[in-house]
Amino acid sequence: MAKHVGVKLPEDLIDFLKTERCLGMLATFSEKGIPNTTPVQCIYPKGQESLLLSIHKEHTGYHNMVWQKKVMICFLGENNIAYSVLGRAGVVRAPSQVHPLMNIVRIDIIDIKSDRSILTKVEQGVMWSYTSSEAEELVKSLYKELKDLAKTL
Repeated sequence: MAKHVGVKLPEDLIDFLKTERCLGMLATFSEKGIPNTTPVQCIYPKGQESLLLSIHKEHTGYHNMVWQKKVMICFLGENNIAYSVLGRAGVVRAPSQVHPLMNIVRIDIIDIKSDRSILTKVEQGVMWSYTSSEAEELVKSLYKELKDLAKTL
């Protein structure tokens, strides 16, 4: 059963996001009402009430969030991290200073719910690795940009 958490990111979720190893599942809807899910890994907390994420400017999820504004992002990770964050999206940098095809979006939190189950617990979230040293360099640079924006935006 889902439990309302509020509008501020819980400390365990903030810590998880700051590991730079989480993956969130972004849910959006198109203008025609077609649902879309997008895995996003370059996501970072901006205080307790917002998230910053980097996403490809041509991705369907990006186009949907620019049109619809409301998004939901689900996070699952070790130590029973299980949250869904409802938020309002707004582009804050297009293009990213790191890569011309990436844009930076701010998600202002509307509501957070805990998706922890009384029957099971999350032992581990999605595991991922870099496909190349260039990919690792890009992702690390995108995270640096998100961290810098989180301090100054």
